Amino acid sequence: MDEKKWMWAAVAGALTMGLLSIGCQSGGVGDPCTPEDEYRTEFPGYDDKEVNVESRSFQCETRLCLVNHFRGRVSCPYGNTNGAGDCWVPGSSHQTGDLVMANTVKAQIAARKTANAVYCSCRCDGPDANAKYCKCPSGFQCAKLLDDVAALGSRELAGSYCIKDGTAYDTTQSSSQTCNSVTKDCGNEDGL
Repeated sequence: MDEKKWMWAAVAGALTMGLLSIGCQSGGVGDPCTPEDEYRTEFPGYDDKEVNVESRSFQCETRLCLVNHFRGRVSCPYGNTNGAGDCWVPGSSHQTGDLVMANTVKAQIAARKTANAVYCSCRCDGPDANAKYCKCPSGFQCAKLLDDVAALGSRELAGSYCIKDGTAYDTTQSSSQTCNSVTKDCGNEDGL
């Protein structure tokens, strides 16, 4: 084999190996995301007793934005209850007029604020033996979040997802400490 053919074969081999390594990677897990629901003015926010999966998120390299037992809206940490504040559609403000029209948007729970409960993730295990699953990166664990409810057509989303270490939902976790609009306090501000 002459030198040019050998060089092209080496380049083709390197490209093939690079493309194969892309497969089902967990790159982007943990990146921040704002679910599409929040771009609707009538959306009142999420409930901390639920798990929501946006499986076609263009914000996430993994294409999956996970909302794991989160209350309120990512874009409105202090909520708008009791007239204490206004919530705006992401990317807008009082100057652009995209005020959230929902009657009540609850404040985020300090222990389950955005950084701990809403971010890009991937499905790391599930009921489908033929599906491709990701491997959780360092600092994340694979946790079962959604049951297989075939009657509702959720088989493709059922299973486990990568969640940040130490952020598993605890049903006894107090929801009494919420982000406070008056003091602008939400526990550790790094989590907003």
